[in-house]
Amino acid sequence: MTNPMLAAALAIIAQGGRALICEPDGKAPITRFLPNGVLNATNNPELASRWWRHEPDGNVAAATGHPWYDVLDVDVKPDGNGWPAFNRLKAAGLLPAPLFVNGTPSGGIHAGYVGTNQACGSLRKHKLDFKAAGGYILVPPSVVEGRPYTLISERPHARNQLNWSAVRQFLDPPKPRDYSSGVSNRRSTGVSNGIPGLAAWLAGKTKPGRNQALFWAACRAVENGATEQELHELYRSMQLGNGFDERQAARTVVDAFRITNRRSA
Repeated sequence: MTNPMLAAALAIIAQGGRALICEPDGKAPITRFLPNGVLNATNNPELASRWWRHEPDGNVAAATGHPWYDVLDVDVKPDGNGWPAFNRLKAAGLLPAPLFVNGTPSGGIHAGYVGTNQACGSLRKHKLDFKAAGGYILVPPSVVEGRPYTLISERPHARNQLNWSAVRQFLDPPKPRDYSSGVSNRRSTGVSNGIPGLAAWLAGKTKPGRNQALFWAACRAVENGATEQELHELYRSMQLGNGFDERQAARTVVDAFRITNRRSA
């Protein structure tokens, strides 16, 4: 009977990926087989077979990034979890349908996308990690602390990529250069919603990414007390046209108002 861990490793290799053998019930690569960790991941079925012949209980992992998959890791930890950030990204349209979703032992997920050469990344305060070039993840049926990784869903014909840069900009954006002046104006003039500074930042935004920029700015304005009617001042500061019209902009600020108020309820 074929070892299920080896079978998973051979499936990774058949998909064009590279497999690793990790410690039984653990996440670290077994150093006697992989002295350089993920750099020694293999696409050789015979080598993988030898690994599991010597260590049949070893967990199985896959090197992430091209030519395999990029993976969004939603963590669940004692000090918080990544589900609120995941739901914000989904509501903003920044999470396309993944090729697969695996459940992790902590109660989180690994969501897989078409592999790229993007670098790995982490948003620690949001409990999200991005595994791409140079990274690896454990896959089913690996077990950590007695709990297995599981397959939740597959969409083998999906061809979506995840833009990690857009995710980072949305969840943890750099402070807009003019926003600080908006805050200062708010303190001196009594304007409470920061719209002047945000509008100044938005004024120079052109495609691509201006819809995401508008959504982000509208969310920040709502958090500072802006009404739905006041939000329309934001998109009037933008360069409309070229496929981005007033109706689309209006829908974006309405979505931002609804989503931000739901989060704070």
